[in-house]
Amino acid sequence: MKPNQDGRPQQKTLLLTGAASGIGEALCAQYLALGWKVIACGRNPEKLALLATKENIQTLQLDLNESQQVLDNFAHLEGLDLVILNAGSCEYIDDVKHFDGKLFERVINTNLISIGYCLQALLPKMAAGSQLALVGSSASFLPFSRAQAYGASKAGIAYLASSLAIDLKQSDIDVSLIRPGFVKTPLTDKNDFNMPMRITSEQAATYIVQGLQKRQFDIHFPKKFTLILKAIAFLPERLWRSFSARTLQK
Repeated sequence: MKPNQDGRPQQKTLLLTGAASGIGEALCAQYLALGWKVIACGRNPEKLALLATKENIQTLQLDLNESQQVLDNFAHLEGLDLVILNAGSCEYIDDVKHFDGKLFERVINTNLISIGYCLQALLPKMAAGSQLALVGSSASFLPFSRAQAYGASKAGIAYLASSLAIDLKQSDIDVSLIRPGFVKTPLTDKNDFNMPMRITSEQAATYIVQGLQKRQFDIHFPKKFTLILKAIAFLPERLWRSFSARTLQK
């Protein structure tokens, strides 16, 4: 930590969306343990109230899909050292011949469009030396069955993070793309298919914290799983499509 004028370490500040459960809740715990101040954002008032009982944490209840709520709630913030945009949802297209356009819209809005609102509000408040992290998914390595909405949103995040990293370099803001495999959260507990090599939220948070401390761009984990996906993506198209067709099936 940078020292204050009196020589004491200056407390760093993290703004985290999707902070009330799963990976976000685990990240809150780990950054608080490291001595950071955490601004925890979410929609669930009961869960946010529990977080608010902890020391060095400030909570913001808002719906990231509402641009004006985002702009209003983030207007007073300053001095952000790290922003982790973690909020997201997951729904699957079960019958692609009867494509659910509203489901597609919900997932794209929550997982991708809302990030644009956050960037509009937060990037002007990030100084040189700060960090921005977007939480994508290992689904962006390879197309999967039923994942037209979820996968498209996460592929969009991957491209967005890569593009931001180019343009924010001149402002000395490091960008990271976080791509987890299967993580045990309330969201994945609803899945109706096998989830190989699934890890806990606490394990995921540890991977993320370590990657961000090293200022890595591509933070993907668990490596045994994500490297397999990367390798399959290099196979001939008919082979990786055959693999993908068998995944996420009920």
